[in-house]
Amino acid sequence: MFTRFVRALLPREEPFVAHFIAHAKCMVRGVRALIAMMNAPPGERDACFRAVCAIEGEADAIARETLIALHRAFLTPFDRSSIHALITAQDDALDTVEDVAQRATLYGISEYSPSMLVLAGQIEESALLLAEAIPMLSDVSRNAEAINAICEKVGRIESQADRTLRQALSDLFGAPPDPVVLISRKEIYELLESVTDRLDDVGDVIEGIVLDHV
Repeated sequence: MFTRFVRALLPREEPFVAHFIAHAKCMVRGVRALIAMMNAPPGERDACFRAVCAIEGEADAIARETLIALHRAFLTPFDRSSIHALITAQDDALDTVEDVAQRATLYGISEYSPSMLVLAGQIEESALLLAEAIPMLSDVSRNAEAINAICEKVGRIESQADRTLRQALSDLFGAPPDPVVLISRKEIYELLESVTDRLDDVGDVIEGIVLDHV
């Protein structure tokens, strides 16, 4: 009875890891909606685009809720700056996914090249890895080795995406199509690769949290 009374007096700890997990799930859904858009027949792409935007909106709400919780929290499981950095990095990654979908729709991309699909697959792989790592933050000390191994994989994927981008741009400029097509495709390639950069940023923040707690 006395223990319960003491616990009731203590400030409640906000469920930050749960917020991170929810956002990571949005990331995976958003990436898969983008891939569906890239593979869909023209008549079905608008619905996929709207799905990407709706998921990004859900993730924005989670990010806002996390930052509000951070402002009011008395106890936090990690350094406050790390919590802010992680949810911001996650949100930046999904924002960039939405940027890809918006630009592709704006430019009326009618066909996605094999290299674009490779980059999208690399994005999905990184998003799935991070969605696996983030729940492990609930027990950083016990899961440190596994978390670091996953973040290293995300870093390797980002390096692979760099190579994919360089080859894609080399092919694009090697046989330049109409200048408008060239410019639009170049931007889509670069935005896709930027998503892998942003996901690697998420991994970097997670690795920093591990370093602080081990």
